[in-house]
Amino acid sequence: MEKAFKNLIKSEFPYLSTAKLLIAVSGGLDSVVLVHLCKSAKMEFSIAHCNFNLRGEESDADESFVMDLGDALDVEVFTENFDTEAYAQDAKVSIQMAARDLRYNWFNELSAALNFDYILTAHHANDNLETFLINLIRGTGLDGLTGIRTENEKIIRPLIKFSRKEIESYAREKNIPWREDSSNASPKYLRNKIRLEVIPIMEEINSQLLEGFAQTQSHLNESLNLVEDYIGLLYSEIVSKDAHGYKLNIEILEKIPNTKAVLYQLLRSFGFTEWDDIHGLLKAQPGKMVFSATHRLIKDRNFLLLTEIPSEKNNKIYKILEGDDIVMLPIGTFVFEEVTEILEKGTHCIYVAQETLKYPLTLRKWKEGDIFHPFGMKGKKKISDFFKDKKLSLPEKENCWLLCSQDKILWVVNHRADARFAIKDPSNKILKITYSV
Repeated sequence: MEKAFKNLIKSEFPYLSTAKLLIAVSGGLDSVVLVHLCKSAKMEFSIAHCNFNLRGEESDADESFVMDLGDALDVEVFTENFDTEAYAQDAKVSIQMAARDLRYNWFNELSAALNFDYILTAHHANDNLETFLINLIRGTGLDGLTGIRTENEKIIRPLIKFSRKEIESYAREKNIPWREDSSNASPKYLRNKIRLEVIPIMEEINSQLLEGFAQTQSHLNESLNLVEDYIGLLYSEIVSKDAHGYKLNIEILEKIPNTKAVLYQLLRSFGFTEWDDIHGLLKAQPGKMVFSATHRLIKDRNFLLLTEIPSEKNNKIYKILEGDDIVMLPIGTFVFEEVTEILEKGTHCIYVAQETLKYPLTLRKWKEGDIFHPFGMKGKKKISDFFKDKKLSLPEKENCWLLCSQDKILWVVNHRADARFAIKDPSNKILKITYSV
């Protein structure tokens, strides 16, 4: 295996030979063998060990073992202790997911702070098969069936083509000690149940199970690449970016084949799960929405609008005091400038009679029932009707701000000024108000 590993590094990961590496080491068979293989290949690396404090003295013994391993190989060891159960409770995730988050967050912090080029983990072919079966059982798309990535940004998994059997044989041949995690023998965890009960039956049926799986996975990855190439060609025709998120062109979506599958590929990274409902938006009435935990998809007239779910923080009210010339806010910058004549025109600026203003001015989101007197029109109008006339989308309405003088709307920002504050007399002091993002 040692020779095969060196050949693999030379052919598929040549950049690792000269890189500064951080190896994730639990103390178990796989990660300990990875360390020894990297040492025999004369690679430059340090070790990172996480103590999740889930198995009492056993967890502490794992940490001591890894420290001794570092001393024996003359390799620097970094350790970190985590209150994994508290994190899982606070984040409302499983213990396994909590451990994963804590582990990779810390690895990335170490990598950034100490300039490691890559992080190596000891995932192998059996882990890959187990992950495939877990995703298959839970239900997944094509991407979930392609297994564990050999490379994922800075994370590299150089053992992914080796089986657990090969790794254990190497360890026994070289008399390499390792730590056994007692929780690996418990079938209460899905991964363990698959490893201990499902895969042995599959191997009885096919003794070349891992080889067959590798071939299947190769075909699946080729299919995924084909799908991604197809989506790449369609993307610029279907999707456009605006100030509030993304717009998906309904007319084009309805013309292409396999629309539901295309929607899945475009939107899967945003956490959506109700794909029948999303497909149904194409024929739904404007205003209908489908939600994920973080985003929403809105049926507009000619587009599906993808935005983040609005935060309550966006409803904050800002005050502007008399004499404030430049007001920088999270939503943009307002400039107040006294001028002698009206020159520049556009929706991004207005001119008002300074005498008509009553301070402090307030900046707030619009709400149902708001009424103003649109400049250039006679009488008053509901803001909601004004939006309807302008055919604003829901995100555009939600992100519309009103500049107010006490209880009167002074400016529907970037849309229309209120006639009650217009210049009506040559003696009026002219105040120019400009807004920029």
